[in-house]
Amino acid sequence: MSKSKNIIITGTSRGIGFELVHLFANQGHNVLALSRNAKPVSNLHFDNITSFSFDLCDEDDYTKVTQFIENEYKHVDILINNAGMLLNKPFAETSFKDFSKVYETNVFGVSEMTRVVVPFMKNDGHVVNISSMGGIQGSMKFPGLAAYSSSKGAVITLTELLAEEYKETGPQFNVLALGAVQTEMLKEAFPDYDAPTTAIEMAKYIQEFSLNGNKYYNGKVLQVSNSTP
Repeated sequence: MSKSKNIIITGTSRGIGFELVHLFANQGHNVLALSRNAKPVSNLHFDNITSFSFDLCDEDDYTKVTQFIENEYKHVDILINNAGMLLNKPFAETSFKDFSKVYETNVFGVSEMTRVVVPFMKNDGHVVNISSMGGIQGSMKFPGLAAYSSSKGAVITLTELLAEEYKETGPQFNVLALGAVQTEMLKEAFPDYDAPTTAIEMAKYIQEFSLNGNKYYNGKVLQVSNSTP
């Protein structure tokens, strides 16, 4: 195996993020697992996994990340912005605060985490943003997802802009627009819906893409969905 990489993943307490942490750790990579609830990951005794509680909406928490990188990793090879907030609520009932909270997590958090980590990345580093098919222009849309899907559309455009801005120096930026994946987050928002893809199946795809996708892609959105939605 090639030498181990330093990888930061957000939204790791469950679902795809949780699976990703263990896929990378089992391969011998070093993983910093960030989520508001650090418990599930810190219960697992891997020397190469570090986890601490982290809130994308708390500016002070980013300082902890910077300090950790400076003290432990020195550089970061891969950043996976996986944390997300899914709100399913009729638009007429969606308050300013609801909308703000979704954008704070899904857009501002991605932007700030990237801004903090990129100075530690080399020219062949890879930032992978996790978006949704709902954020793709022209894709099938669903009532109740105005805040969520529009925020995921913003992440796609943000990724394209960052790839342009860093194209001379690196790292590379790509975004994966995921179709429905059977996760706790999906279950909470759509209790009756059964997704065609499991969290571990999707995590395996994201893992492979994170390690190798930037050899072939930069500033691209890939639609990772075997169905419409």
